[in-house]
Amino acid sequence: MVVKAGINGFGRIGRIVFRNAIEHGDVEVVAVNDPFIEPHYAAYMLKYDSTHGIFKGEITHTDNGLVVNGKTIRFYQERDPAAIPWKESGAEYVKTVDGPSSKDWRGGRGAAQNIIPSSTGAAKAVGKVIPELNGKLTGMSLRVPTANVSVVDLTARLAKPATYDEIKAAIKEASEGDLKGVLGYTEDDVVSSDLIGNVNSSIFDAKAGISLNPNFVKLISWYDNEWGYSRRVVDLISYISKVDASK
Repeated sequence: MVVKAGINGFGRIGRIVFRNAIEHGDVEVVAVNDPFIEPHYAAYMLKYDSTHGIFKGEITHTDNGLVVNGKTIRFYQERDPAAIPWKESGAEYVKTVDGPSSKDWRGGRGAAQNIIPSSTGAAKAVGKVIPELNGKLTGMSLRVPTANVSVVDLTARLAKPATYDEIKAAIKEASEGDLKGVLGYTEDDVVSSDLIGNVNSSIFDAKAGISLNPNFVKLISWYDNEWGYSRRVVDLISYISKVDASK
């Protein structure tokens, strides 16, 4: 079953969610809302992406919509989310992305000239998703002058001793089992740009980690902070649709 979805906000993440929906197949974007751009510019930005390349398909536009691979997607420009006529387009679910923020002053400094310390909600989110880790994990981020892809540097004290080879084996097994497509594993000598467009939420770098002793380790894992996140958004929409349909 194909679920119809709308995207509120057509900046970088909105457009990458759109591209992932096209690849996914179970989610069809039927409408987009962005009050700050016109349909012709939205079509241009969707087609050309300096990081992820040119869109593999046909994109044109009308006065009030996008035409992607022959299908028309309504394009709204409402500033008030309550005024967006999602039902008119047939959208069953809506993802809101790319909202403005003025909380992080350092984030407004020149990205190409600086390493910028910043906060991250990832550590808090892990505690909510995995209650067993709540209160046991914290972290921060450093923004560096690269176009895309992030890396997690996890330093952990283990309650149960384990060798680094045992840790690698457990992660590799998980990546080939229940977490396949979400957790990746590599023993190649990769750098950040090698992971652009990777659909996994995390790609464990087996060669980059170190073990001080059996109870203290540093693990390194990469993720495409645009593509991997956007693929999970599409997966979630598909999952929620199936849950709703089963009620």
